[in-house]
Amino acid sequence: MKLTKLAAIAVATVTAATPVLAELVFPSLSYRTGAYAAGGIPFADGYADYFTMLNERDGGIGGEMTRVIECETGFATDKGVECYESTKGEGALVYQPLSTGITYQLIPKAAADGIPVHSMGYGRTSAANGNVFSHTFNYPANYWNGASLAVNHLLDINDGDISGKSVALIYHNSAYGKEPIRTLEELAEKHGFTLKTLAVDHPGQEQKSQWLQIRRERPDYVLMWGWGVMNQVAIQEAANIKFPMENFIGVWWSGAEIDVLPAGDAADGYKAITFHNVGSDYPIYDDIQKYVIDTGKAAGSGNQLGTVIYNRGLYAAMLATEAVRTAQEIHGVSNITAAMMRDGMEALVITEDKMAAAGMPNFGPSFEVSCENHGGPGTGAVAQWDATAKTWSLISDFGPSDMDIIQPLIDADSAAYAAENNIEPQCD
Repeated sequence: MKLTKLAAIAVATVTAATPVLAELVFPSLSYRTGAYAAGGIPFADGYADYFTMLNERDGGIGGEMTRVIECETGFATDKGVECYESTKGEGALVYQPLSTGITYQLIPKAAADGIPVHSMGYGRTSAANGNVFSHTFNYPANYWNGASLAVNHLLDINDGDISGKSVALIYHNSAYGKEPIRTLEELAEKHGFTLKTLAVDHPGQEQKSQWLQIRRERPDYVLMWGWGVMNQVAIQEAANIKFPMENFIGVWWSGAEIDVLPAGDAADGYKAITFHNVGSDYPIYDDIQKYVIDTGKAAGSGNQLGTVIYNRGLYAAMLATEAVRTAQEIHGVSNITAAMMRDGMEALVITEDKMAAAGMPNFGPSFEVSCENHGGPGTGAVAQWDATAKTWSLISDFGPSDMDIIQPLIDADSAAYAAENNIEPQCD
């Protein structure tokens, strides 16, 4: 298999400097405290429980036991960087920052250290270009895909024509929340709708003025890039002004049980884009119950199983596991290094057979990663909340995003990053 130029250097460096460890180490930059803990806890639980299940059921991955190192960030960028620095020397194979701000800071650090970062569905969107970002992966979808998928849904429910419609974006006033704006501007020009952007400052509890403006201007649709308490407050404020919930659509970080339950029946019909399936009707849950919950080895209280964000943690762990298996096969060793893990992530192929074998059939898209494409297929579906049943259900098939709009934006942004940081093309 061909390695990128930077990866080849990293292989030599890590092989020479890193002692052989008798375990596979997965740092988890978690946040179980602070304003965003309601989302951080289920993800951290799902991520850790999956690896615990593998240890208890299979003896790890390929004969190597796994170890998850949790480091509390509180969703703070500076603490996230501190966690990275304090854990990278323990044999870390891949980082899940679970924060766009932290991801931005880790991109150059991890590349220099030869450790891959998986910012699944978040982070710097242009990191999908592996020709520039050799050690960052954001498969299977990114924020620009999410923006396009939301617009695709609007097209679907308007017979393909949203010209003259008005769309408001209410967003977390951070690097995360600002990510979709450029894409939505391009899509507005292409499809003829008007776009209004409304920023909400951290942590998002104060939104009266934004929703008064929405009530006054009466946009046809509202999109949301929120996280944590911001989502709960926004949905309640939308209910207060009687904005139709079926016209309120969040990105995948604004579409969990924790976001809608506080509003009760008023949240009925709210929608969210998702890059994976929902619910707990998967064989994996039988094994998690048997090997993790019933044995008292759960990372948390065990009350998050089947929730959207817990499922996302499971999904991230499953993708990391399949990358480990790929790396083990490529390099012919079971106790892989971070450089080998990077190779496994870049050669990752996810098929329905692999998902079924992992106990997660039809959970996400089939896709392939390559040196040029670290972003995956960029597909997604729409989920809707049923307040009576207290469940999310998919109301659309998984479909593609508008790469005619997105790819030029990725190319331009990654080219600018490469020029600023003197990065040569990484792919042959």
